[in-house]
Amino acid sequence: MYTLVACPGTGSAIAEAALSLAGLPFTIREADPWNAEEDRAFLRSLNPLGQLPVLVLPDGTVMTESAAIVLHAAEETPASRLAPAPGSPARAGFLRWLEYLVASIYPTFTFGDEPGRWVPGDEAAAALRRRTDEYRQFLWQVMEAGIGPGPWVLGADFSALDIYVSVMTRWRPRRDWFKEVCPRLHGIAAAVDRMPSLAPVWARNFPQAG
Repeated sequence: MYTLVACPGTGSAIAEAALSLAGLPFTIREADPWNAEEDRAFLRSLNPLGQLPVLVLPDGTVMTESAAIVLHAAEETPASRLAPAPGSPARAGFLRWLEYLVASIYPTFTFGDEPGRWVPGDEAAAALRRRTDEYRQFLWQVMEAGIGPGPWVLGADFSALDIYVSVMTRWRPRRDWFKEVCPRLHGIAAAVDRMPSLAPVWARNFPQAG
């Protein structure tokens, strides 16, 4: 049995969705590191960065980083279609966009969500928040222009990339912006939202959207 350390509405929803589609048995240990000191200490005991998600494997191995968790789930269950197989023509595109999401877009939230951690003063913090929001919009538009007509990020084949899009488009600048500016990504997100197998994941993580 896997244990996923998670907080509803955060990036742990990506790992939760991937594990669910893979059919891997897991339990959820909720942790709110922003509002509970005990949870913050517990999370840091597993991940010194204090970031979610964290996955504890059946043998006790601790895995962090959503991309690593997604790739692990894909390798454990090739039939889940979470990732194209090595050697597949779609593999290069999958790896490209996976790294783009986690290395380019995701850090804009790391620095923009709590800008006061990184710069002193309200004015500087507000500027950092504004600039990371603006840069994130640019990054999403680059991805919008770089993917094909769909219905998924990789074209005809579903993958874990589509889970990332569904979750991350729920955050700033949110779905209305995507509908207007990045309609392909908005369509992918909406299609993943409608997947019956993921309904429990979305209900737990984004109940206000249901």
